[in-house]
Amino acid sequence: MKRFLIVVGILFALGIVGVFAITKIDFNRINASNYYLQITEDGIPHENKLDDGSVMTSYSYKLDATNEDGKTISLEFTAHKSLRKDAYLKMYVKKDDQVSSYDEVKLEEIPKKAQRRLE
Repeated sequence: MKRFLIVVGILFALGIVGVFAITKIDFNRINASNYYLQITEDGIPHENKLDDGSVMTSYSYKLDATNEDGKTISLEFTAHKSLRKDAYLKMYVKKDDQVSSYDEVKLEEIPKKAQRRLE
């Protein structure tokens, strides 16, 4: 009986850790390379009609991004809203050019080599 309660306690603890991991960890950012870019142009709007008849608009962008070593690549990505012009973004890139996520950052948060390329 004591062994059964220990096993149940361990499984309960693992379940709690699993729920925490699923809700708090963004798996799109794990094992991703970081690139930085500045929004310099408006995105191209794309309207998609949903099954319920409503229309969802997304915006596509094609911009050059630089990593912390100064290497520059061209990235294509979409956003669910029009991104603010002149905003700096930290891009999470997998498989060389697939954007999995992004965050808006301040210029001071960008590594120096990437800052020089963006200016």
